[in-house]
Amino acid sequence: MTWTFRTRSARAPDPLVTLRLQMRLGQLAAELRRVEEDPDVYARAHHWFAVQGAYDALLREACRLAGLPMDTAPLRADERSAADERLREELELSSRGWSW
Repeated sequence: MTWTFRTRSARAPDPLVTLRLQMRLGQLAAELRRVEEDPDVYARAHHWFAVQGAYDALLREACRLAGLPMDTAPLRADERSAADERLREELELSSRGWSW
């Protein structure tokens, strides 16, 4: 008897999950711009750091979903990526057709 093994190709991510993630990234990016542009936001620095941390964590999730190799361990909710790493991740996602 001869055994043949089939290799499974990696499944594409659910398009609705991808869309929901892209929409949330867009919302967080808009919130960051709003906080940066409005000097009257109460607890502005705290708010900015909270939104930036959420954006970075969601960006990491998007990279994982898109199958990008991740150099570092996943971020905790209170950690933020360095600006250059964030830009690299955004560019990699954009090159794969992601938009937000």
